[in-house]
Amino acid sequence: MSNLPAPKPKRKSMLSFPRHEAAHLEALFSSIGEGIIATDEHGFITRVNQAALDLLGYRQRDILHKRFTEKIIAVHENGRPLDLLDRPIVKAFITGHSTSERAYYRRKDGQVLPVLITVSPIMFRRKPIGAIELFRDLTNEIENDKLQSDFISIASHQLRTPLSAINMYTRMLQGGMAGKLSEPQLEYTRIVLGSVERMNELIDTLLNITRIEAGGLSVRTEFVRFNLLLRAIVEEFEPAAHAKRIAFTHDIPAELSEMQSDSLLLREVCANIISNALKYTPEQGTVHVSLEQRSNTVLLSVKDNGYGIPETARKHIFTKFFRAPNITTDDVSGTGLGLYLTKALTERLGGEVWFESTENAGSTFYVSLPLTLR
Repeated sequence: MSNLPAPKPKRKSMLSFPRHEAAHLEALFSSIGEGIIATDEHGFITRVNQAALDLLGYRQRDILHKRFTEKIIAVHENGRPLDLLDRPIVKAFITGHSTSERAYYRRKDGQVLPVLITVSPIMFRRKPIGAIELFRDLTNEIENDKLQSDFISIASHQLRTPLSAINMYTRMLQGGMAGKLSEPQLEYTRIVLGSVERMNELIDTLLNITRIEAGGLSVRTEFVRFNLLLRAIVEEFEPAAHAKRIAFTHDIPAELSEMQSDSLLLREVCANIISNALKYTPEQGTVHVSLEQRSNTVLLSVKDNGYGIPETARKHIFTKFFRAPNITTDDVSGTGLGLYLTKALTERLGGEVWFESTENAGSTFYVSLPLTLR
């Protein structure tokens, strides 16, 4: 018997597979319709599928074994290169977590391609040993969004003219310019004017949404006394609360630090939240508005004991045109745009909005805003 030590078994690579499994994985990788690029732990491209090559205009030999961040160029919409630390793949390596973001890739021919990027790090013993990036072309989606926004904008402007005429002639009728009206006729004119007002509010909402989504809504920074602004808004809604016999109360401090914000956008946010509470609270309910200053922020809360939000609807509540099913069955009028707009405006002001709710018991909406707008 030989005294020589037995040869050590060869260590299998943790990424090695039987030949038939490797062929299956390769076919799967190549057949996916979205772009996929895999890198090693040093950020060099190890695999790329045909969809990624077609989207970027490269051939495999152009980018294989090249450093990802040097060969796949990410830019802003204006063509300015994205900072390295802002790249999704870099974030995934640093944090060890998947990340998903919109960005723009520069193709080989120089054209800029809008993409949605999702990067997942490959972890081993809590360390990234590579990453897989999946990305897809957003060109058609962006064009469709633009067409939709353009249509809303044009339609909204075109609606202004007939609404102005309806408003003017209805007020002339109310004023007796075509003869004295009976009380039922006056009531009809009041209904018409109320409908015109709601239509104008809807048009304003649609136009604001269009401007936000097109990036054309500018913020005019000014010093604002939020407590005084909120008191004035509350007073404006008191007749509506009184009409529904709602106990409409508030806790607004007499003194509050001046904040830097846009008073028009701030007014829109507050009005939407309060209007929402009054609308979705039945008669003889309660709505309470409060304002609190914290270290670097102010917190607005609006609490009601209205219909509340079902559990299944909560993740959609800030989505455009969404209305909870318990509201639609109770025939409460609305468009599903108010909270979508509120969230967009709040974020434009550097703040955040969230809520707590129990179905059939009410909701509390919170808006946190910075004292200084950057």
